[in-house]
Amino acid sequence: MVGIGGIGMSALAQLLKARGKRVGGTDREESPVTTLLSQKGVPVVIGHDQCNIPADTGLLIYSDAVPESNVERVRAKEMGIPEMSYFEALGAVSKDARTIAVSGTHGKTTTAGMLAKILQFAEKEPTAVVGSIVRDFSPPAGGSNFLSGRSDLLIVEACEYRDHLLKLSPDILVITNIELDHTDYFPDIEALQKTFRKAAERVPADGVIVTNPYDPVIAGVLGNAKAPIIDYTTQTVPQLKQIGEFNRMNARAAKAAARAAFPHLQEEYTDRALMDFKGSWRRWEYKGETPQGALVYDDYAHHPTAVRATIEAAREEFPEKEITVVFHPHLYSRTRDLFGAFVDALATADRIILAPIYAAREEDRGDVSSDTLAEAIAKNNENVLSLHSFDAIREELLDSAGDRDLIITMGAGDIYKVAEQIAD
Repeated sequence: MVGIGGIGMSALAQLLKARGKRVGGTDREESPVTTLLSQKGVPVVIGHDQCNIPADTGLLIYSDAVPESNVERVRAKEMGIPEMSYFEALGAVSKDARTIAVSGTHGKTTTAGMLAKILQFAEKEPTAVVGSIVRDFSPPAGGSNFLSGRSDLLIVEACEYRDHLLKLSPDILVITNIELDHTDYFPDIEALQKTFRKAAERVPADGVIVTNPYDPVIAGVLGNAKAPIIDYTTQTVPQLKQIGEFNRMNARAAKAAARAAFPHLQEEYTDRALMDFKGSWRRWEYKGETPQGALVYDDYAHHPTAVRATIEAAREEFPEKEITVVFHPHLYSRTRDLFGAFVDALATADRIILAPIYAAREEDRGDVSSDTLAEAIAKNNENVLSLHSFDAIREELLDSAGDRDLIITMGAGDIYKVAEQIAD
């Protein structure tokens, strides 16, 4: 598995190993996920600069972040080893199981984790592949992004990017919400709706679609669906450990999906599991305090809607605190295409510190930067800085934040490292 440290790839690696396959792989750097794989007996070689393919390899699975020119993919072709992308391989697993696919722009990870917790608590023994390390999935201590269970019941987090969702064969499809994102692939909301429309139409008549059918964007993808539709917004949920109305909506979707899969499931099981759900890595994760007493949290929010919702939830939870958001923009295309929405959302914090844009798979065209984002935010909130390194951000936070402050590192890149560096 090339790119085995990816959050989806590493979960698939654990699934394949649990099913008796011999699995190993490579990744460009060490991470909490590669450490997790090593703890579970999956060997990981760091670096793609040399070929690490055993001669008896039967299949090479590659992350979407790994190009065709990668030396291991090139060598695999020379050796006659078949290849599959991550989502192609996950789709092959999905075909042999009753699959519950959790999709949507926001909330997929938390909803999938909550759903798996409910069904595990109800002794349904689900297998789950989730896009973060869920603290409820153990061993090892600290959780996992994979829950081992029956081979014929699969919960999977399903991403719409590059139509990956369409590689799966769900019997139950959860659509949490639909909002324009991944603008490097989807030019507009209509293109995004087209992908979800195809996904909804593929759910069989004896399956179920769990969503909010009264949302106008979602309603536009359900017109030709054969499967019955369950409105998850009607579910009641208990008090959660997770903050914010968006997490209560995630819980409603998880509860509705669990009861769609097992209609006899009693609310005492669903609600107790939701009450006990501990959450996952990088989803409103408490990291500690700075030496000066500032609280430090980390969150994966990287879309304007999620950024705004997280800040609102933080204010609700800590009304007496001054909120500093340390935001790591993810992708030039997303920052450029949703620029105005990012400006409005980030300006709702008391103070904003911007890290350089995390390029990921993109090249800098020079038409957007954290500096230009800071200039625009300053028109609404002058308490904004654009700093050009994590070291500079860490020093600024340690120098300026005190016990009245709440610091939230935020974004889909590796900004969590700053939170870990400043928190005790």
